[in-house]
Amino acid sequence: MTETTNQEKTTNQEKTKSKTVKSRTTRSRSAAKSAKSKLKIIPLGGLELIGMNITAFEYEDSIIVVDCGMAFPEDDMFGIDSVIPDVTYLEDNLDKVKGFVITHGHEDHIGALPYVLRKINVPVYATRLTMGIIENKLTEHGLMDTTERHVVRFGQTVNLGKFRVEFIRTNHSIVDAAALAIYSPVGTVVHTGDFKVDYTPVYGDAIDLQRFAELGKNGVLALMCDSTNAERPGYTQSERTVGVTIDRLFAEHKDTRIIIATFASNVDRVQQIINSAYKYGRKVAVEGRSMVNIIATASKLGCLNIPENTLIEEDELKNYADDKTVIITTGSQGESMAALTRMAEDTHRKIKIKPGDTVIFSSHPIPGNEKSVTNVINKLLVKGADVIFQDVHVSGHPCQEELKLIYSLVQPEYAIPVHGEYRHLIAQSRVVKSLGYDNDHIFILHTGDVLELGEHTAKVTGTVPTGSILVDGLGVGDVGNAVLRDRQHLAEDGIVIVSAAMDAESQIVAGPEITSRGFVYLKEADVLMNEASVVTADAMDKYLRSGKKDRNKLGVVIRDSLGEFFWKKTKRRPMILPVILDV
Repeated sequence: MTETTNQEKTTNQEKTKSKTVKSRTTRSRSAAKSAKSKLKIIPLGGLELIGMNITAFEYEDSIIVVDCGMAFPEDDMFGIDSVIPDVTYLEDNLDKVKGFVITHGHEDHIGALPYVLRKINVPVYATRLTMGIIENKLTEHGLMDTTERHVVRFGQTVNLGKFRVEFIRTNHSIVDAAALAIYSPVGTVVHTGDFKVDYTPVYGDAIDLQRFAELGKNGVLALMCDSTNAERPGYTQSERTVGVTIDRLFAEHKDTRIIIATFASNVDRVQQIINSAYKYGRKVAVEGRSMVNIIATASKLGCLNIPENTLIEEDELKNYADDKTVIITTGSQGESMAALTRMAEDTHRKIKIKPGDTVIFSSHPIPGNEKSVTNVINKLLVKGADVIFQDVHVSGHPCQEELKLIYSLVQPEYAIPVHGEYRHLIAQSRVVKSLGYDNDHIFILHTGDVLELGEHTAKVTGTVPTGSILVDGLGVGDVGNAVLRDRQHLAEDGIVIVSAAMDAESQIVAGPEITSRGFVYLKEADVLMNEASVVTADAMDKYLRSGKKDRNKLGVVIRDSLGEFFWKKTKRRPMILPVILDV
């Protein structure tokens, strides 16, 4: 009797799930106009990694691009400042590109814009604060006069070729974050951007769940949803909970100077720090160029409320007792040149860490930055600072229950997890399956995949060229894999330079002389270097006695013989650079 009942329950659940998916499909298809062409969704970045978010939507002669972000360099990318996406596909289809539509102002969504706009000069659409941050970047790169910009309000739609795009209010760790409803002749695609469900945001209104529900009722073809926290059960806490923690820390550390490191773009966090500082009668100094710029922009736009006479300059800190000051700084991720790192290393020109200082890390390390953050914390502790790095941060991304809420409201026919490493995408797919979706309605894409959506079909039909372009100083793309390999080689084993002078008859008249950097300490390696000189001279003599005079091949002989010698003696393979001068 019990066994039969369980089977009936299972059958009924399967019927319910099938019916739910069918109803989603029916509404989505009825909402779409009759269209023979396909909608193409092409992620050019942002999948299988944190950062570099950029996705192209293409229908016939129209392409719109959602976000244009950068990524932080990996540990082995020596000297690289940032990594931006390869937009060759957009360059090849430049006549189709109608504009960039930006969800919010974080670097992983806007950081590549100044570089990409030089090649793809099309209009940019964004909300108020997002555009303010973008304009700061355009000013730095001299692009303000040549870039067409449009500030969009929540609820407003813009027409871009065959597409119509609506901006929907969401909550995130930066003000004015938006989701997008992208209307195409095939159907509606909802792109959440980075978001969380915050019913008590510090600034502005809560996420517009009603609009998500309305879109779901009208029929949504696909939902592209943030995956960053998809492995975490439950809900993401409200930003206001951090404010309570910050206020408690101010109360507990009344007799010390307080230094707080956080993301420059987290305007809500900065607002709560300023609120507590004002409450406890402290002056606030801001350190770090990005922090100063964003606070200035947010204040100008009314997104940040700073009480009069609260902000002071760094130079004014000496006029106040330590227990009457707060320093808000960049460097929460252990960046080598950030203000807090320079303070920890005693290289900051104006601010020195003192014993008894309270240093608060109001952020979690981005994956890959854990070691750098730990190094900074240790250096601060050595200087006698009291470092607090737990329970002073909440995420700006949705956990599993929030994902379920959005999917239940939007009820898309197809689920397309975005934003995150591959494990995050898989984690969201598991959440989606728990809601009744089958594998045929979930697409885990790779960067460069072309997903074609029709009224009745969805499948990956090919790929487009994608990749990473490295930014090093003023150089964009001039550092490739070969240069990176050389830098890695230099970092691991150093360089040895062999110099010799030869006359017109290919006779050695001076040298060979050997110098090195990053290989061995020369003052303690006289014997090794003398032996290396003998090995090099013998190899050169042997080559020249054979009657050969090709200088390039002579360089190869020097590298091979010296490389073998150093490996036998040291088990290292330094980069060997022969320099042969004509006399």
